[in-house]
Amino acid sequence: MRKRGQLNFYWHDNCTKEQEVKKKQTVDRDEVLKIAALAKLHLSEEEVSLYTDQMNEILEYMKQLDELDTEDVEPLSHVLDQINMTRPDEEKASLSRDEALRNAPETDGEYFIVPNVIEKS
Repeated sequence: MRKRGQLNFYWHDNCTKEQEVKKKQTVDRDEVLKIAALAKLHLSEEEVSLYTDQMNEILEYMKQLDELDTEDVEPLSHVLDQINMTRPDEEKASLSRDEALRNAPETDGEYFIVPNVIEKS
């Protein structure tokens, strides 16, 4: 059973002989390609190999962190003891439509006119 927040890349202790060879490699080439496809990335074979190794190194480090005893450690929302200093929200008068559109390069009197950035298919 997985711990809350634990990645599903971890191998279980009851691996078959074929899986035992891959036990140290928790992320394989196919998983990197699947992640790349989901992110719409086109990777070279060098990048696939590099990212496979890097992801496995990250997961190995995470396994080391899993071994730490955190029983008496209070959860943190931030590692530094700082307070976010923000000004209070105050209601103020906003610009009129004419004032907002005054410096616009192109308008139709009511709205800003901008160039198309998404082509219709």
